[in-house]
Amino acid sequence: MSNSITVVGNLVEDPELRYTQSGTALANVRVASSRRFQDRNQEWQEETAFFRGTVWREMAEQVAESLHKGDRVIITGSIEQRDWEDNQGQKRSSLELRIQEIGPSLRWATAQVNRIARSGSGSWGGQSQTPAAPVARDDFGPDEAPF
Repeated sequence: MSNSITVVGNLVEDPELRYTQSGTALANVRVASSRRFQDRNQEWQEETAFFRGTVWREMAEQVAESLHKGDRVIITGSIEQRDWEDNQGQKRSSLELRIQEIGPSLRWATAQVNRIARSGSGSWGGQSQTPAAPVARDDFGPDEAPF
């Protein structure tokens, strides 16, 4: 990804799941990402940037099922510019995230991950979910931490 970006923030609303005419799932998300800093007077300030993003196919359905308004998420993807003309004929543009990966931030939360069985076509699909099994290991070396 040449114009890769990572955004950490909170979902402004529940993901909006829709389907194209051909049946392809897409989910739109809006994220608020804030940064705190001290100004010249040593007073704390906060700036918030809002991002729109789109996730496609099976991952869109998983996002809509798993994530909700207020959830803190980590997103990686690329930036795309979208151009259009408004009702008054003015040219408009916006930057949007084409999401490659999205998941909950575990900084102040916990999550349970459920793996989805792979279909024979090589893509993720199906509705059967099984919890990801932890890997048991007891052969740690002297310089290895057991986690």
